[in-house]
Amino acid sequence: MGSSLGAGGRAALGRLALLWALVVPGVQQDLRVAQTSMMVGHAGRAVTMSCRVSRSVDYVHWFRQLEGQAPERILYLALSKRDVQWDSVLTGDKVNAARGADGQSCTMSLRQLAKSDEGVYYCAAWGSVESLWNLNNMIFGDGTKVFVLDKKLPADISPKPIIFLPSINEVNHQQAATYLCLLEKFFPDVIKVSWKEKNGDRILPSQQGNTMKTNDTYMKLSWLTVTENSMKKEHICIVKHDKNAGRKDQEILFPAVKEVFTPVVTTTEPPNDCSKDESEVTDTDFTKTCARDQGKVASSTKACLKDENNTVPLQFTYSSAYYTYLVLLLKSAVYFVITSFCVLRRTGVCWDGTSS
Repeated sequence: MGSSLGAGGRAALGRLALLWALVVPGVQQDLRVAQTSMMVGHAGRAVTMSCRVSRSVDYVHWFRQLEGQAPERILYLALSKRDVQWDSVLTGDKVNAARGADGQSCTMSLRQLAKSDEGVYYCAAWGSVESLWNLNNMIFGDGTKVFVLDKKLPADISPKPIIFLPSINEVNHQQAATYLCLLEKFFPDVIKVSWKEKNGDRILPSQQGNTMKTNDTYMKLSWLTVTENSMKKEHICIVKHDKNAGRKDQEILFPAVKEVFTPVVTTTEPPNDCSKDESEVTDTDFTKTCARDQGKVASSTKACLKDENNTVPLQFTYSSAYYTYLVLLLKSAVYFVITSFCVLRRTGVCWDGTSS
């Protein structure tokens, strides 16, 4: 029947099958379709993607969806006859399919790859389902995303993490802390980022930024906001990516907020960190949080820098710069008045004391 309809008729049937699969959902599916999630090929070469069905079927259909376009069928394969029928979308010299030896798998190959071939390719088959009319339904796989490279990428294209710790202002004023994890210089763009507490199993609610392309690679930002109750716990950013070393998840450890900032103390006595002799305090990179008792607000929380002596020379520098600027400004004003006087009054005594 496929050969008698012609290419145009087969393409129309392919679109009708896809529409039917969307508008007639099944209740119980007895067929599962598995695909390779991603393939990376180079321009001018070929790439081969696989598809496997959970039971024997007569036909396997292949669709493609280019960015910004609707899915369209490109061919279907009769597994029992090893017969391939092409739609009018692509010709046999561009795409081909082959049946697996087990009768429940097949492959599809794209030749002479170009940037215009990038997209998602879906494998589908008819499977019986219990629906309102007891009809069949087309079951689709998750799709294989195809990338086409026109030049060589660096050897290491796994995600490179950069971490950002919470700010003291957020901790003090909002009683919350936000961890940020920036992942950059990875390829391809298929990536999954999640968060959890260290030694915990529950995935925490987090925010995800869009995956953005930077030159030939990609970058992504993810962040987690924790409340005061979780500030004593360490957290982990989990990164799933196909190019991770050993294909293992990256686990990026973020220290507990209380390790970055000292605990908030409510007491009538000043904490040791703020009552130490300033000459004994060593320089660190951390800004510590402490509560100072000044006899009136014992329960208030303030941030105090460990080395407050640095503020004296800093204020002196600012003051010196300010007064120097004023002197230069006054000097410029005097020069401007003298110059204007000489220009406007052509006769008079100027710089050399002679008359013009």
